[in-house]
Amino acid sequence: MSGSPGAAGDGLAASGGPSASRGPSTSGAPSFRVWALAGIPEVRAGDDLAKLIAAAEPGLVDGDILLVTSKIVSKAEGRIVEATDREAAIDAETVRVVARRGTLRIVENRQGLVMAAAGVDASNTQAGTVLLLPEDSDASARAIRDGLRDALGVEVGVIVTDTFGRPWRNGLTDVAIGAAGVRVLDDLRGGTDAYGNPLSATVVATADELAAAGDLVKGKAEGLPVAVVRGLRHVVSPGDEDSAGARALVRSAADDMFRLGTSEAVREAVTLRRTVREFTDEPVDPGAVRRAVAAAVTAPAPHHTTPWRFVLLESAASRTRLLDAMRAAWIEDLRRDGKSEESIAKRVRRGDVLRDAPYLAVPCLVMDGSHTYGDERRDTAEREMFVVAAGAGVQNFLVALAGERLGSAWVSSTMFCRSVVREVLSLPSSWDPLGAVAVGHAAGVPRERGVRDAEAFLTVR
Repeated sequence: MSGSPGAAGDGLAASGGPSASRGPSTSGAPSFRVWALAGIPEVRAGDDLAKLIAAAEPGLVDGDILLVTSKIVSKAEGRIVEATDREAAIDAETVRVVARRGTLRIVENRQGLVMAAAGVDASNTQAGTVLLLPEDSDASARAIRDGLRDALGVEVGVIVTDTFGRPWRNGLTDVAIGAAGVRVLDDLRGGTDAYGNPLSATVVATADELAAAGDLVKGKAEGLPVAVVRGLRHVVSPGDEDSAGARALVRSAADDMFRLGTSEAVREAVTLRRTVREFTDEPVDPGAVRRAVAAAVTAPAPHHTTPWRFVLLESAASRTRLLDAMRAAWIEDLRRDGKSEESIAKRVRRGDVLRDAPYLAVPCLVMDGSHTYGDERRDTAEREMFVVAAGAGVQNFLVALAGERLGSAWVSSTMFCRSVVREVLSLPSSWDPLGAVAVGHAAGVPRERGVRDAEAFLTVR
């Protein structure tokens, strides 16, 4: 046990909560003790957390470290908002979406933290409300530390904690999002290890380690929002020596190798983009399709134009009406070509991938902003530029759908009956349908794509 046996024992008796120890009790061996503090009442807006903690008779001594769950800090600071739509609250707290899969979003929030759902929490709060993170968790930690100094005459460290997931690792853990009076990072660079090897990259996230230790005794649902660590006085920094606070734990954009992950994300999405011809009946999230459209319209285009339009067929009635009209037009064309009824039936069945999909999108080309030269060669090239740009938009759309874990199949059929499509969908005459995209959840694993050697498609001069 760290400190005197009596002091450690008094702390446990005052807490009345669970505790944990680390390290042997042999004299001189490094060790610390952590316990949850009982007696904290339900926190409400306007409460003084330092006074509530002091009233719980924590038995604090100089050098102790308090680990305070961010939820009670948010409640005391009135960071509770009415929110029948949690997604809207997440939007309001988000400055950058880092990753998205279905409804899960990993974002950078207004405090500069990269985390799930911007830290907006609907647990441990009344129905119809959500908790936002403190506006400035470092300032919150300083206020608690100063309040405890005034109330109890002790010099302690304070860490405000929140629960994070971690890239490449399953499970959640608590980390420090605010700190005062604590050395949040322990920079060991320039020293040596036990074998005399130089330490050139070792910077220990001490505040995060403390936050995780506190979570072992606080738990997630035990109603114990504060823990105390004793025996690590060397990480407590009196006065204002900790001015950086927990902000020092957030990696700067310049040093973050995975800030965007653009190339990795694009490569994965392109690999995932496979033609899917069999779909389940699981509904398609319209929001996911709209996000794919947002990616589509970032494609390059001539003359600063926007040659893409996407018609989304979200109702079964609209899909059936279009596909029935297209089938009739196709059959008429095949009969005009002299095809037998048996051949026509086979061809129509092969085209039923659109009919089996729970969602259809019809990308269209518009030539708004194009130039007319009065010269066939240049006018043809002008149209081709717009067609290429529209194709780039369609490819972006397909790749983005794959990133949303949606299967798709681009089918060119609408290009053979554009007038029919325009009439059924009530589209302007200037819109040229560029096929149709079947969208849905794949019924099985798509067939493996053959490996294509890029060298076979290259000519170097």
